Amino acid sequence: MARVARIERTGGPEVIGWADVELPPPGPGEVRMRNHAVGLNFIDTYHRSGLYPVPLPGGLGQEASGVIETIGEGVVDFAPGDRVATFGPPIGAYATERNLPAASLFKLPGSVDHETAAAVLLKGLTVEFMVERAAKVQPGWTVLVHAAAGGVGQILVQWLKAIGAEVIGTVGSEAKIAAARAAGADHVLLSRSDNVAARVRELTGGEGVPVVFDGVGAASWAASLAATKRRGLILSYGNASGPVEGVALGALNVHGSLFVTRPKLFDYYVTPEERAAGAARLFAMLDSGAVRPEIGRRFPLEAAAEAHRVLEAGETTGSTLLLP
Repeated sequence: MARVARIERTGGPEVIGWADVELPPPGPGEVRMRNHAVGLNFIDTYHRSGLYPVPLPGGLGQEASGVIETIGEGVVDFAPGDRVATFGPPIGAYATERNLPAASLFKLPGSVDHETAAAVLLKGLTVEFMVERAAKVQPGWTVLVHAAAGGVGQILVQWLKAIGAEVIGTVGSEAKIAAARAAGADHVLLSRSDNVAARVRELTGGEGVPVVFDGVGAASWAASLAATKRRGLILSYGNASGPVEGVALGALNVHGSLFVTRPKLFDYYVTPEERAAGAARLFAMLDSGAVRPEIGRRFPLEAAAEAHRVLEAGETTGSTLLLP
């Protein structure tokens, strides 16, 4: 029997329930994967709350690492015993084991353990496509990273420093300054007390930054607009403080003919070739030591509701794991 999370309705963390499920044999093109570690991500809270609608009743979670137990008909690239990880798109990673399409899996190099894989795969591939394919950041650029002490934020800072960028990071409390600096941020600003845009202008000789990575959303949107250089780019990739709504396109004109994108991971990982290339780049960054994911908290799998509460309260740094 597999132990799996179930939500019957959207709402707060209290809607997360648990059930024992007898799994059928994997179907054609599927494998059965036993999870060793499950990654907690903000997108999980969006699915739970209804911000991003999903079919109900349903499961939660996209990111996990584990071992293949059995394979279905037609699966040729994987075998029982293989160490693998997934970031979706199928939802349902909050489980001890589950059946899922083999095409959604990545084989893990021997140098990557299960906890590291679950802490870094979704976040690291998000950073890869944003930095290298969406923003095309160049050595010597100065960029702004909001929530620089968070799971994605720390990896963003590390990746940007590895390719030669200068990083201005924001954090939500003084307690998180050290984490952002340890990741490599050159300058760290307090989002709740510093005038972020004014300080960014000061640090860039009045010009602003060519790229802003904004995973905070509503609370940081005005600062992102005001801190961006003429013809610069804002990547609004998250809603930690709530979604950005009512965007007036004229604001992009007023602030210097700016560009804005609301990117989605699965639009950059569409083909097998894109998936393989992105994963290879991430694993190379891990092997070189350029990316060093911090696991800030670990919770038992069935304490997922408490993990959601802590994440949404802004009380985490680095990555958070759920352990079956």
